[in-house]
Amino acid sequence: MNYIDTFYRRTIADDKSFSALSGTVECDTCIIGGGLAGLTTALQLARAGQAVVVLEAQRIGWGASGRNGGFVSPGFANDGEAIARATGVENAKKLHGLSIEGVRFVRDTINELNIASAAPVNGIMSVLRYSDEQAMKQRAEYLHRTFDYPVEYMSREQVQAKLRSERYFQALRDPQAFHMHPLNYLRALAREIERLGGKIFESSTASSTEFSKPEKVVSTDMGKVKARNVVITTGGYTSGLIGKLKRSYLPIATYVMLSEEAPDLIRTAIQTTDAVGDNRRAGDYYRVVEGGKRLLWGGRITTRAASSAAVAAELRREMVGTYPQLAELKTEISWSGLMSYARHLMPQIGQLQQGVWYCTAFGGHGLNTTAMGGKVIAEAVLGQSERYRLFQPFGLVWAGGLAGLSVAQLTYWKLQAQDWWRERHA
Repeated sequence: MNYIDTFYRRTIADDKSFSALSGTVECDTCIIGGGLAGLTTALQLARAGQAVVVLEAQRIGWGASGRNGGFVSPGFANDGEAIARATGVENAKKLHGLSIEGVRFVRDTINELNIASAAPVNGIMSVLRYSDEQAMKQRAEYLHRTFDYPVEYMSREQVQAKLRSERYFQALRDPQAFHMHPLNYLRALAREIERLGGKIFESSTASSTEFSKPEKVVSTDMGKVKARNVVITTGGYTSGLIGKLKRSYLPIATYVMLSEEAPDLIRTAIQTTDAVGDNRRAGDYYRVVEGGKRLLWGGRITTRAASSAAVAAELRREMVGTYPQLAELKTEISWSGLMSYARHLMPQIGQLQQGVWYCTAFGGHGLNTTAMGGKVIAEAVLGQSERYRLFQPFGLVWAGGLAGLSVAQLTYWKLQAQDWWRERHA
């Protein structure tokens, strides 16, 4: 992603920069990575009175945390049945409960810090591209019964009243989920961490570490941090600093485009302020932004970054295939970036050794899960809970290196073919 040329860079409410680390700094906890997981960890530790230092190689929110679709809703990239097979039914329920807690944490933080620039908008629709009324009703009933989390079932007629597309059938609408401007949210967290006494350093790549002693040392080109604890929260742009972490997930590229201003044309297709995501693996997700003036549309994944313009053309074809009435809607900006995916499709949250923690692999899970990961790691560092242990079945499994990337791409193509077949034969 080019930080200068993205929609989120153009619309950022606060362009404050932080200096690079110079000299030696001592603290209670050093956090490597200035994305959502890292900043949430730092915020919670600073709120508890710890001295924290955040090291960011680029700028706050430079990676996937700052320029994603802005969806905040419960759940994981992996499906519930697979999670239950790995953890057991009761722990799977606890994990889903954590994802709901993550949604509420982000919303509460916006309210507590009065982050108006995050511009949260309530409502996310999860739509089917084939008919399965019974499954959707059963899912709504399960969420209400098990988690006291009501969602709204929408018939095909109700869906098409909001989304003027023949591609869609039933949907579940989550009124508690929301979408927002993620980079403005992150910048507000950074300001609050600084207000609480935390130190944030940008353009400060962690180049080496020394973890063998009780006092941990993280070095950059121009300085070093000495700390009792270190939390590693890097993602798709992770270097080989910690080899075990680097080998445990794959950098997967995803793509987003933003339309020109055309509110009247957009309303011929989309008559809701809800964000929308379909049920395919790596399917489309989109929402109207800037008060309905533009359409932000994301989707597609590849195992290596392709030309943003070329993939935007693919996204446009998908958009027009879904909404033929938007054929004249022009793309103004497109961008791509790397997320980190583990082979088991779950976050990797745990302890590497005494005093060293990791919180990563959030690709596909959404902002709620990333924030929740930072929250439970902060609880562990503070000795407040061991909820991070719920993620132990999803450890640092080798992701397969270059072969893993090839397998991931083949798996994605297979899933696309299955989606295509199901839509046409349902």
